Amino acid sequence: MTKALKQLLEGSVTLVVGLALWLFTGDVELPIMTLTKIGVVMMFWGGAQLLYGAYLGLAGQRAKS
Repeated sequence: MTKALKQLLEGSVTLVVGLALWLFTGDVELPIMTLTKIGVVMMFWGGAQLLYGAYLGLAGQRAKS
């Protein structure tokens, strides 16, 4: 498994879990923060991982050519 593929898979899972938290945990509150805010942060982090994985994949393809 290449580093780019690992980043893409990890980012997509993080994005989907964050989206689920954001959509379905509106009524749940923790003492420090709500789960919807954690979901938004996870979605941003997953998006950043997806972009980094795409960059690694494209940079690896260019290096091979």
